[in-house]
Amino acid sequence: MIKVALDVMGGDNAPGEVILGALDAAKKREDIQILLIGKEEEITGVLEQYTYNSSQIKVVSATEVIATEESPVMAIRKKKDSSIVVGMNLVKNGEADAFVSAGSSGAVLVGGQVIVGRIKGVERSPLAPLIPTEKGVSLLIDCGANVDARSSHLVQFARMGSIYMENIIGIKQPRVAIVNIGAEEEKGNALVKETFPLLKECRDINFIGSIEAREIPRGGADVIVCEAFVGNVILKLYEGVGATLLSKVKESLYSSFRTKIGALLIKPALKQTMKGFDASEYGGAPLLGLNGLVVKAHGNSKAKEISTAIIQCVSFKEQKINEKIKESLTNSCEV
Repeated sequence: MIKVALDVMGGDNAPGEVILGALDAAKKREDIQILLIGKEEEITGVLEQYTYNSSQIKVVSATEVIATEESPVMAIRKKKDSSIVVGMNLVKNGEADAFVSAGSSGAVLVGGQVIVGRIKGVERSPLAPLIPTEKGVSLLIDCGANVDARSSHLVQFARMGSIYMENIIGIKQPRVAIVNIGAEEEKGNALVKETFPLLKECRDINFIGSIEAREIPRGGADVIVCEAFVGNVILKLYEGVGATLLSKVKESLYSSFRTKIGALLIKPALKQTMKGFDASEYGGAPLLGLNGLVVKAHGNSKAKEISTAIIQCVSFKEQKINEKIKESLTNSCEV
């Protein structure tokens, strides 16, 4: 069985929704064992309300919680019995195949680098969420882990992202593009100008050049490469615009009796369309390039997204993503 360690104390909806997500994942996949990490009394109090396969759900005690406002580095160092540190150590020691948390992003990123550790040859570990597009999904890499990245980091991001999209999403020769302010090769800041020719030289990735922000929702590339500052701005704007548009559409559809009738007629098609833009359909964002799998779920995740993130870990393990990243990085880009 694939063992997934789950931070039950992390996130806005912990512990209830997080535990519900774990129980849902266990029902869907009999080959998963989920280790619920957190305050034992709170966990057992929730579990008592439900029926589940006890061989798939185990409780691991952790007496401390890392709050989002705490310094990530200090919290990881001092709170050795926190749910995040305990979970990371389970992965480090081989007692779990993956760790999932909706808790402090900073603590998860620091813990991943410091406790689990990077694969030999990986310079930086990027956070890589799937984002919805007109053509399906794209991988945004990096969206929050490395604000001050170098060109060599971005090249590795491109290669790791390609491996992920090909093996997890099933896209052969995924199109790789670097975020830029124009399509021309000579455009961009110093980092983009330095990285572009390096990506162009790589023959083991399908580099298609620059991508402007407006082309991202249209599915202009499968792997979108950038440093974390740019990536995080793209991600947050994406989420904000999506939520605003949905709110305005709902407002318009229910503004009058006539539009309410129209809303009833288009509801099935609209529901199917909006499903593709629902973050809970894609689980969490993996921190690629570590010696074990660490997945960061949204802080406001509910049961569905937690369940998807857990099941996502199974595909990662089955497809041997870490092994393929190690193999890819043993040699420099094939020219």
